Amino acid sequence: MKDAAPRFGPAGISDSFAAQGYKTSLDIPAYTAGMGLDAFEYQCGHGVRLAEGKARQMAALAAEKGIVFSVHAPYYISMSSLDEEKRLGSIRYLLQSAQLCRALGGRRIIFHPGSCGKQSRAAALDKALDTLRRGVEALDEAGYGDMTLCPETLGKIGQLGDLEEVLALCGVDRRIVPCIDFGHLNARTLGGIRSRADYAAILDRMGEALGDDRARTFHVHFSRIEFSAGGEKRHWTFADTQYGPEPDPLMELLAERRLAPVVICESAGTQAEDARTLGQIYRRALQKGV
Repeated sequence: MKDAAPRFGPAGISDSFAAQGYKTSLDIPAYTAGMGLDAFEYQCGHGVRLAEGKARQMAALAAEKGIVFSVHAPYYISMSSLDEEKRLGSIRYLLQSAQLCRALGGRRIIFHPGSCGKQSRAAALDKALDTLRRGVEALDEAGYGDMTLCPETLGKIGQLGDLEEVLALCGVDRRIVPCIDFGHLNARTLGGIRSRADYAAILDRMGEALGDDRARTFHVHFSRIEFSAGGEKRHWTFADTQYGPEPDPLMELLAERRLAPVVICESAGTQAEDARTLGQIYRRALQKGV
């Protein structure tokens, strides 16, 4: 484990997937490897729809190329909902995602915790903590105890999912690993990530709160994101430099601290290309010994 390095990959397929002549999900491993990447986050935002048989074929092709899948669970998940049925539905979506993730040969399931709605942030977090505990129990009972749940920091201020809330969710079970979306954190703090020190503070707080290897092998989402008064507005590409945050300081810190997260890029249409850029920045920093 000491020699483990970050993995880099896209969230879903870039526009270049079709432009390069790829056509089906079975082409994802070849496309990802061709881009010089070794991770891929399969998107199930609108429901788990990939057939299990095809997923197993994809897993075999990915294993040949050293690519590891993760799964983004449906956006319908709302662990903090005032509606009990929606919270129970969230557990069902986690179970469906776990089934697909296992078929893909992966372990990590990324999910959005929910929103605050008409309740206080504290009340919303309490509901999410209860739902997540029940979700972990359901996964264990269904034989998915080896899966890793990754609650994601979210970009809108009204959503449940600031850094402290995600770290609190990780306290439910040591198998729960944070998905730190730095673009989202920058958006919900209205541009709060401006420097290397700002990134370092996030990493330091995560290490302090978790106190174990999860702070080294956590999950990362990264993209430049436009925001307004309410937080996240729209994802952009690395070419859209008028939007933050900047990737270089984070990659330098990952290299300096010898951290080994899975780094997933969520740029709009150029996620594979920008994931490759993240890997290049990281490797340059590693070589310079920053």
